[in-house]
Amino acid sequence: MNEIKHNSLDTDKIGSLIFRLSIPAFIGMAVQTLYNIVNTIFIGRYVGAYGIAGPSLVFPIQMLAMGFSMMMGMGGASVISRALGAGNKEKANLTLANAMAGVLAISFFMMIVIWADMDFWLRLVGASSDTLPYARDYLSVILSGVFLQTSSMCLSNMVMAEGNARTVMIGQAIGAISNIILDAIFIVGLHMGVKGAALGTIIAQFLSTIYFLRYYISGSSTLKFIIRYFIFRWQVMKEIMSIGVSSLGSTLVTSLSMIIINRMLVVYSGDYAVSAYGIVNRLVMFVIMPGIAIGQSLQPILGFNYGMKNYGRALKSIKIAVIYSTIISMVAFLILFFFPEIFVSIFTGDTQLIDLAVRSMKYIFSTLPLVGFIMVGTVVFQAVGKARQAFVTSMARSCFFLFPAVLILPRFFQLEGVWLAWPVTDFLSAILIVIFLIPLLREFKKGEAGMLSSLHPVVKTID
Repeated sequence: MNEIKHNSLDTDKIGSLIFRLSIPAFIGMAVQTLYNIVNTIFIGRYVGAYGIAGPSLVFPIQMLAMGFSMMMGMGGASVISRALGAGNKEKANLTLANAMAGVLAISFFMMIVIWADMDFWLRLVGASSDTLPYARDYLSVILSGVFLQTSSMCLSNMVMAEGNARTVMIGQAIGAISNIILDAIFIVGLHMGVKGAALGTIIAQFLSTIYFLRYYISGSSTLKFIIRYFIFRWQVMKEIMSIGVSSLGSTLVTSLSMIIINRMLVVYSGDYAVSAYGIVNRLVMFVIMPGIAIGQSLQPILGFNYGMKNYGRALKSIKIAVIYSTIISMVAFLILFFFPEIFVSIFTGDTQLIDLAVRSMKYIFSTLPLVGFIMVGTVVFQAVGKARQAFVTSMARSCFFLFPAVLILPRFFQLEGVWLAWPVTDFLSAILIVIFLIPLLREFKKGEAGMLSSLHPVVKTID
């Protein structure tokens, strides 16, 4: 049975519902992010600084796969939530099958294209002669199981669309915990280096994917895998992609920005700066996680109530999610901005690397209080099916703000200019989301007023 039945999405208190949904999502992501941190610690301690640079260079390529997975996962989740809210279970099942078929097709195509010339892609993302061997070892293994990574991510979004955060948490925890154990075996025990780290990742993603598939096959889900629905239906795919393309666009441009960042870091500082960025990027993933978890918990609540035209409840859910995420972001800022050395020293004992990472954190985390609002704000437009706003807000962060900032600011401030790109991006992204949210919130208030007037015609006549 689902942890949270669908009728609770429009009846339970919103604050407690967001809490109940976001805590499992947070725990699942926390364990998953802990893997990324532990993985970097293992590589930093047992392989060295260049070893950290290897997976960091491959990450933009992984993000390419993640982007397509997010397109199908987030787009499909939005369609599923609204379909369930409207009582259209057949459409929800069609969406589930088509999204998974799309993810698998794209993953295998990507595997073939990149495998054809790995060195070309790695040079493109900024690999030098010193870091290329590490990046090649890591990428060669990751590519062999890229379909597992994309399937696991897409399925977790689909499960979350039903409001079942507990299953998402367990699936992510299975992958992350097994990954940490496998890292210890392959990197420390068997001395396999970055290739061992990649192998551990692939096996862990396999276990996570199996768990999510079992959830659907066992009948625990409201939805079902129906074989005949795996044939592409253009109308369904069009709706999935129209919403999910914002996630794809954002991820692709973020990946491109990371490529430029890596290249800029090499130009203005060298390979050590790439390794420093690899450490800080792990911490960034950890600190944005609460905002993502709250955004994920908001998605089924907002989508379901919007589908039911329950505008007052939809509006309230947005307000509470923004308050929660902003408070958590502020606490994270106070800890990481003022005590960065404590966290960086966990990854490495190299003083030069520690110094570079700490300096970058002072810039990157300066606008951290805004990040929770940004994460939640972007999800709002996806949840209610506002494709244009979802696309613009998702794309703006990386394409319109981060990408130009990374290209322009280093010309004036050298290495510091690379780090300054993040606070500039966060500030501008927050302003853009506010601009788009204002008319949407007005729409909700107007819809709520209309519903109330239709429910109380006598009161309207007396007034």
